[in-house]
Amino acid sequence: MMNFNNIVAKLAFLGGILQTLGSCGTGSEYQKSGSLTAHVDPYIGTGGHGHVFLGANVPYGAVQLGPSNLSTGWDWVSGYHISDSTIIGFAHQHLSGTGIGDLGDIVLLPFTGDIRFDRGEHGDEQTGAYSLFNRDTERVRTGYYAVHLDRFDVDVELTATSRVGFHKYSYKKNETPKVLMNLDAGIGWEGEKEGRITIENDTVVSGYRYSKGWAKNQKIYFTATFSQPIVSTRLGDSTAIQEGNSITASRAYAELGFGEVEEFQEVMVKVALSPVSIANAKLNLQEELPGWDFAATREAADAAWNEQLQKVKIETKDTVARKIFYTALYHTMIAPSVFSDVNGEYMGSDFKPHKLATGENYTTFSLWDTYRAAHPLMSIIHRDRAPDMVNSMLRIYQEQGKLPVWHLVGNETDCMVGNPGIIVVADAYLKGVEGFDKDLAYEAMKVSAMKDDRGLNWHKQYGYVPYDKEEVESVAKGLEFAIADWSLAQVAKLRGEQEDYDYFIKRSDAFHHYFDPDLQFLRGVDSEGNFRPGTFDPFHSAHLANDYTEGNAWQYTWLVPHNVNGFMDLFGGEDRFIAKLDSLFVVEGDLGEDASPDISGLIGQYAHGNEPSHHVIYMYPYAGQPWKAAERVRETLATMYTDQVDGLSGNEDVGQMSAWYVLSSLGFYQVSPAGGPFIFGSPLFDKATVALGEGKTLELVAHSNSKENKYIQEVRLNGEPYTKSYISYEDLMKGGKLEFDMGNAPSTTFGVTAESRPKSAR
Repeated sequence: MMNFNNIVAKLAFLGGILQTLGSCGTGSEYQKSGSLTAHVDPYIGTGGHGHVFLGANVPYGAVQLGPSNLSTGWDWVSGYHISDSTIIGFAHQHLSGTGIGDLGDIVLLPFTGDIRFDRGEHGDEQTGAYSLFNRDTERVRTGYYAVHLDRFDVDVELTATSRVGFHKYSYKKNETPKVLMNLDAGIGWEGEKEGRITIENDTVVSGYRYSKGWAKNQKIYFTATFSQPIVSTRLGDSTAIQEGNSITASRAYAELGFGEVEEFQEVMVKVALSPVSIANAKLNLQEELPGWDFAATREAADAAWNEQLQKVKIETKDTVARKIFYTALYHTMIAPSVFSDVNGEYMGSDFKPHKLATGENYTTFSLWDTYRAAHPLMSIIHRDRAPDMVNSMLRIYQEQGKLPVWHLVGNETDCMVGNPGIIVVADAYLKGVEGFDKDLAYEAMKVSAMKDDRGLNWHKQYGYVPYDKEEVESVAKGLEFAIADWSLAQVAKLRGEQEDYDYFIKRSDAFHHYFDPDLQFLRGVDSEGNFRPGTFDPFHSAHLANDYTEGNAWQYTWLVPHNVNGFMDLFGGEDRFIAKLDSLFVVEGDLGEDASPDISGLIGQYAHGNEPSHHVIYMYPYAGQPWKAAERVRETLATMYTDQVDGLSGNEDVGQMSAWYVLSSLGFYQVSPAGGPFIFGSPLFDKATVALGEGKTLELVAHSNSKENKYIQEVRLNGEPYTKSYISYEDLMKGGKLEFDMGNAPSTTFGVTAESRPKSAR
């Protein structure tokens, strides 16, 4: 892992050379020649419903420092949307690509003149603390963000280390530079909150913010150190100004003045965060950013991103695809985010401080999304981080009694359905990742699978979740539980735990109960085994009001990635299975006015904008028709991802949407939820070199590759003919050279025979 102190020291000499950048957009003025960060466009996904974070951060950092707009709502859950021209300030924590908003903590706004301690209303800046801005003044790159605030005529630049946000404000002459510290503002739908601001001396301000939102018990501590002395202060709670040097209120503000000067003045501030204490925030600041060299820190953040992006080097003449690829790879590394201090202390899921013996603790586990591609991608290019990720999840188990479902800043949100934490831990276990307690991992998976919450009690009792026992999302819950059960069964099999294997592998067959052989859909079933009565409409969807989660029967019928072969058998053979699967991509119908907005990116009824569909294209090779996967993969890569601001077909979902692009463009995807293998689709690039760790690389070469030549004809592994339409994780991680001969027509031999097809493990 890159040491930021060393990088800052090595690059400090650049501080006198690198000037304030005056151009707009995402150019690469300060990026080194050959740096892959020049190909990243952080604007991709800031429009439409991508919900991505825009701002300054480092890979997997605790700090995501960026602008927060005045607007709120579904398209502002990351704090920023390309359609908005308002900024209330620069917050230090943001989500990326979620469907629910939170964070947006510790907001700083540089200003001049007088402002009202309030959020304000659109159309009248005098109603609150915000400014309009012109997007032409924005400059956005990896680890760096800059903008001009029109109302105050202030230039803002931001960069970051893992736990520290670094601000640089440039004020015009004959103005009194001021900074507003806003602990009132957050993102999302908060309930109770409390902020404390203490002015310790003329350069240091510290405090905390507690809030109750999506994360029910969120606590963040901070310390801010300014480069100029504070000469005046006003503390308030949006209703009245308070005397003294400290304020504790539900809506706490502090106005900090730095004195009028005759010439252009620069004020810098370093804001360090900690989930544990103000003292730890100060320690994080001391360790990560003791100096004041903004240019060197900015360059260090860019270098950190480049180091991670270098793990996959692609060769292509398609500059647009290159930009999409490296932006996607960038988006996969915003989270999970560090949730521990430099001394190893972290706030546990029991809301008590704990201390690590080694490694990092992580949060922002969007596991219902990320188990499908983001974590499998991480198992290839970030295998060194996997032990810390798994250990973080095991600590969560020890502190809250089950593996995480959707974990955010120490809080279990229980968002989405199933037991995705089991799947991610099982994936690491089956792939031979070391560095975590295997017995504890097995215990955590079993205990989590045997809970009685969120419909698990019915799943245990009936072998599926009946709709008359669980009123909404019964099919989705049962299918996701079954995927986790299969993953746990594979670990039990590996360990020789036969009784456990028999029990969980049987539970993994829940999809049998939902399958209607007459209609060939997975449908809601009651506790007596009867299908839901009334007219069945496979197109209709009702958000949080039917048997599926953000989907309809057409989409959820395919949610059996763990037993594709067994699922095909229910259709009465491969031909009928293929006919139904073909129909998915062409059939059209009305989802209804109550459908979830997450059902997006439609090709027929295949919904690429939502994660339950992500494996479906790769089912074709299981039935001996890999060329159809190639066709749909290329179509999806070309139509569901662009280099525009609305370049994502759905929410980024904390890296999952982008991870699908990264894996699929390299030529494969993990259908099986845990352990592999990776199913071949259609490699997009002429060549890619993947760093696997421990000095090993995997070289992927697609000969005669083009838009037309999308079909795999033959494959060679290290020069030897390779007839399988998939590759095991073990073989992939050995490295070497994997070559694809591409053609403009489907091969009549590759992946056709029974021996060459992937098969679901039992």
